[in-house]
Amino acid sequence: MKMAADSQVAKTKEFVPYTKEIGHQGLKKLILREGESWQTPFSGDEVEVHYTGTLLDGTRFDSSLDRGTPFRFKLGQGQVIKGWEQGIASMKKGEKAIFTIPPELGYGESGSPPVIPPNATLQFEVEMLSWATVRDVCKDGGLLKKTVRDGERWAYPKDADEVLVRYEARLEDETVVSRSSEGVEFYVKDGYLFPALSAAVKTMRKDEKAILTVKPQYAFGERGFKVGNKVTVPPNSTLIVDVELVSWKNVVDITDDKKVLKKILKEGEGYERPNEGAFLKVKYTGKLENETVFERKGSDEEPFEFIASEEQVIDGLDRAVMTMKKGEIAIVTILPEYGYKDTKTQRDLAVVPPDSTLIYEIELISFIKEKESWDMDTAEKIEAAGKKKEDGNALFKAGCKVY
Repeated sequence: MKMAADSQVAKTKEFVPYTKEIGHQGLKKLILREGESWQTPFSGDEVEVHYTGTLLDGTRFDSSLDRGTPFRFKLGQGQVIKGWEQGIASMKKGEKAIFTIPPELGYGESGSPPVIPPNATLQFEVEMLSWATVRDVCKDGGLLKKTVRDGERWAYPKDADEVLVRYEARLEDETVVSRSSEGVEFYVKDGYLFPALSAAVKTMRKDEKAILTVKPQYAFGERGFKVGNKVTVPPNSTLIVDVELVSWKNVVDITDDKKVLKKILKEGEGYERPNEGAFLKVKYTGKLENETVFERKGSDEEPFEFIASEEQVIDGLDRAVMTMKKGEIAIVTILPEYGYKDTKTQRDLAVVPPDSTLIYEIELISFIKEKESWDMDTAEKIEAAGKKKEDGNALFKAGCKVY
C-alpha cells in the first residue's frame, strides 16, 4: 500500500508542459522543461541557445543542433526576429520551450525565400543554455561590462571602500599592457590605472568576473600611456580588460563628516551592536600616522573593559565601537577633532603630539547591552535615575557642563 501511495505522490510531482501567451501579439510559448531560478536575460545580454525551426506542417528549415554549435546573439539589438526577441527574454537558464510565432513577429508578408513562405506561422523549439549580462556602465557606450561569472550576495562596493582586484588589460590586438595576477588594492574613490576600473568595480559583487570593453575616454584617451620612453598604449586605444573583484573592505563614515572612518577587516556576528552604557570588552592598538605605537590595551586573555558613552576612551573611538558587532575587527582613523585635539598627550607608550590623526586597530571581543528604559522594572528605573544623578554631580564638580 505504501509503495502505491509513494508512486501516486511521484506522479503528482511530474512536470506537466503548459502553454502561456507572451505579450499581446499572438506569441505562444509551450514550456517543455522549466528552467533554473527566477532570472531571465535583459536587453544587451549575450544569449546562447540551441534551437530547431519548423513550419506548421513540420517542415524543418533550420537547426543549430544540425550544425553542432549553439547560436549566440545579443538580445534587444535587432539581430533576430521580433518573436525571438520577446520569447527568449522570457526564458530561464536550462528552460526548454516551443514558441509559435505569428507572421507579424516573424518574416511577415515577404517570408524568407526559399525556405519560409510569405505569411508563415513558425515554430521554434528552443533550449536556453546560458547568457552573459552586458551592461553599459556609463550609459554612453564608452564602458561595456560583460559578466562571465556571477558574484556572491547583493552588496556592491561604495566610493569609500577599499577593494582587492585582479585584472589583465589588453589592446584589441591582444597585446597585454598591464596585469595584476596577485591582485591590487585601492580605494574606489581614488581609482587605479584608468577611470574605467573604478567605475566598473562599483557595479560588481564579491567574486564576480567580467570582461570590460573600454573606449579611449575611459582608458588613456588621446595621450595614450608610456612607461619611460616606450609607448605601451597608443593614443585613442580601446582596451579589453578581464577583471575579478576578489573582495573589499567596507569603510564607514561614523560621524558623517569623514573625520572618523571605520574600515572593517573582519565582519562581526549577528546584528546586535552596543548601546549607550553597554559594558564592552575590547583589545586595540593605537598608532600615529608615522606608525609610532602610543597605546596598546587588552588581550584575548585579559580584554580592556570600559562602558560606552562614559568618556572612558576618546570620543572617536567611543563612537566607532558602538557601530561594531561582536567579533568584528576594524581599523578606525580618527582626526584630531574626535581625538586629543590640539593637546599634547602622554599615553602609555609614547607622546601624542597636538593635532594628531590617530589610527586604531580594534577588536570588539564581547559586550553586554545596557537595559533600555522600557525593559526595566520600577526598581531598575529608580537605580538608573540615581546613577545618572551621581554622574551629573561628578561632572559638575569636575567643571563640566551637564546637558
